[in-house]
Amino acid sequence: MSVKLTKTVVLKVAEQDESLDKTLKAYAEGLNFVSKIVYENGKIISANNLQRICYPILRNKIGLKAQMACNVCRQVAGTYKSMRSNGEWKLAEFDAKSMVLSYGRDFSFKREYLSITTLDGRKKYKLITYEYANQYFDGTWKFSASRLVKRGNEYYFHLSVEKEVPDVDLSKAKKFMGVDIGLNYVAVASTTDLECKFFDGGIIKHIRHMFVNMRRRLQKKGTRSAKRMLKRLAGREKRLINNICHTVSKRIVEFALEKDVDVIGLENLNGIRKRTKVRKKQRYDFESWAYRKLQFMIEYKARESGILVVYIDPKHTSITCPRCYHVNRANRKGKLFQCKVCGFTLNADLVGARNIERRTRELRYMRDSLGCCQPPERPFEGQAPSVRAG
Repeated sequence: MSVKLTKTVVLKVAEQDESLDKTLKAYAEGLNFVSKIVYENGKIISANNLQRICYPILRNKIGLKAQMACNVCRQVAGTYKSMRSNGEWKLAEFDAKSMVLSYGRDFSFKREYLSITTLDGRKKYKLITYEYANQYFDGTWKFSASRLVKRGNEYYFHLSVEKEVPDVDLSKAKKFMGVDIGLNYVAVASTTDLECKFFDGGIIKHIRHMFVNMRRRLQKKGTRSAKRMLKRLAGREKRLINNICHTVSKRIVEFALEKDVDVIGLENLNGIRKRTKVRKKQRYDFESWAYRKLQFMIEYKARESGILVVYIDPKHTSITCPRCYHVNRANRKGKLFQCKVCGFTLNADLVGARNIERRTRELRYMRDSLGCCQPPERPFEGQAPSVRAG
């Protein structure tokens, strides 16, 4: 049994011209046109139906190429489907900073050159090659739909690659690990043998607060130099957080390998921002919480290492006593967990990790006893994590 492993390799485009700008602007215009149709409809429209409705206008009025028009419909349909799954419905707006390309139709590779379909026809652009990226061109990885991304005045090609890797059979798993993703700690891991590890999250909060204060001061100043500085800062915070998530996810998987873990359990946190109320002073930290990115990275790194990842119901994992299973909101006070029935006391995030591990283990035994219990659906299906080459 095998499973598809997907990665995104970021490559820099060394050459650029006006055709790329023009194509990105037309693509964004098409996205916003189709997005408005779906939003005004009030419910999800499938990609095929969107294509029947919008294709003539995308081709004849906006001027997109045939495959670009199809990609626009699929991208908008996917955006609203994801939005609905998170309990949201608002107008999705797109800027001229990225474009989806289909391998073999919109783009192809020839050594270090990238061939892309633009509004001015097919054009070749030289890529800056990295030694790290060579492993994805050895023939074992297949290319799939990728993105051309504009960052500042530079262009990057986010190449999506995939290959089949052996999957772990849940029914044969012997050792499990639960990982609690949080704000006090980036993550807390606990194994079946009660071995644990904490991954501090203070640096992420510090970076978030530092950048938000810098932006506030510069926006208030409003001078030309302040605007130039804001432009330079754009994306820097995201790259720093992305690097931290890569580092933490790597350490979590290394810990799992060290402890011979077969299955890692994570919480399915889809829609948590809609369900959870937080204090005003904690709102920014909660809204900027990078749980989805970190879980995504843990999953693909674990799969690459031969470890299965499953998602469990997060209900009451932080307020359930791991000793007597008593559920009470009063059990948790900030970072401390103290059971009101048996008096069991422990770090609250570690309690969450232990409960996640127990539910992951129970999932395996339920499958054995009932023969019909499957791991919960992956909340990130169809997406790919970014791996910067170099």
